[in-house]
Amino acid sequence: MKYDLIDRQLFIKNRKGFMDAMKPNSLAVFNSNDIYPIGADSTMPFQQNRDLFYLSGVDQEESILVLFPDCPKAKHREILFLKETNEHIAVWEGEKLTKEKALEVSGVETVYWLQEWNKVFYELMTQAETIYINTNEHYRANVETETREARFNKKIKEQYPAHSVAKSNPILQRLRSVKDPIELDIMQQACNITEKGFKRVLQFTKPGVMEYEIEAEFMHEFLRNRSKGFAYTPIVASGNNANVLHYVVNNAECKAGDLILLDIGAEYANYSSDMTRTIPVSGRFTDRQKEVYNAVLRVKKEATKMLTPGTLWGPYHEEVGKLMTSELLGLGLLDKVDVQNENKDWPAYKKYFMHGTSHHIGLDTHDYGLLHEPMQANNVFTVEPGIYIPEEGFGIRLEDDVVIQENGEPFNLMRNIPLEVEEIEDWMNR
Repeated sequence: MKYDLIDRQLFIKNRKGFMDAMKPNSLAVFNSNDIYPIGADSTMPFQQNRDLFYLSGVDQEESILVLFPDCPKAKHREILFLKETNEHIAVWEGEKLTKEKALEVSGVETVYWLQEWNKVFYELMTQAETIYINTNEHYRANVETETREARFNKKIKEQYPAHSVAKSNPILQRLRSVKDPIELDIMQQACNITEKGFKRVLQFTKPGVMEYEIEAEFMHEFLRNRSKGFAYTPIVASGNNANVLHYVVNNAECKAGDLILLDIGAEYANYSSDMTRTIPVSGRFTDRQKEVYNAVLRVKKEATKMLTPGTLWGPYHEEVGKLMTSELLGLGLLDKVDVQNENKDWPAYKKYFMHGTSHHIGLDTHDYGLLHEPMQANNVFTVEPGIYIPEEGFGIRLEDDVVIQENGEPFNLMRNIPLEVEEIEDWMNR
């Protein structure tokens, strides 16, 4: 792994939090992700199952974590099963976790090789009454490929039909949404890498560059700072391309006078950052571009102030909608008749700002979190209002990642990334 070793106390704490929420005499199983094939002997780069990583820090394929807090054998209350390494694997694939290294990474003292799985797991299941299976229940999930976890869940329910089945996901949704200080430090590192990439791009951008060249500048800076790369598919959208919310082809020329919407974030140690900035190709905003930019910025600043403990998801977005409506009226994009006659299920402002303002962020860019519960300290949210005006040939979105504080305004993990019009122009014209 490119990143520095994470303090295993994080994973020890995470496992304790999960086990404290389990039913009596139950065990939970977490599987690593598959390495997915592309064709011939090609594969996609490995990405660890975020729940397994959250609970163990193990970042390699063919790994299994078992938690059984009430197990009669003390050594079987936490177990890692790993692919056994050998000299052949070391030559062809590189270093894999040894039992000693797995303890150093995870804090799990009992480590078996996978070849012992069937024997040990059968013994565990004779002692347990309930098994927790892990499913992806994120509100945006759209899973068409059968995962290693899904195959395991299907098999277990067939092999052990007399056991009760419980879900890990509700526990993980709650635990993962509240970040530990160690996690916040890692996320700060991801944001710092994003900052370096953005400042590089500010001095690189000029009329005639291609969107994919800007993408390459970010990637260069991310990799040289120990990131695997982008936390999600990057958006480099110049001109009217910014009015396509998920524009990812990044293949157009950046032309003089246009704006570029950059929705890009670095990952670090599997944690995401998520930044959006909008910059002028020529290094200066026009008066109209500046007018719209500052309207978006005002909404962003006011929305950020609302992210405090106790805030409810639905009312928060309703209040942001009111702020945006006021700004759109001021910009002449809406009039009072539009607002008076609006459909309450799709308010007038949605014509120019059609997406949500905030989402949880952490190990996943759209991270776990219970949207029906009040916000609480150490939740981390994006704040990302935008105004999209196809008839004027540009769209503007601004986004930072912020940590909700027990008292006071959220702490901005992207506080050092240029945001104000004057900052952007200064960096581009140095």
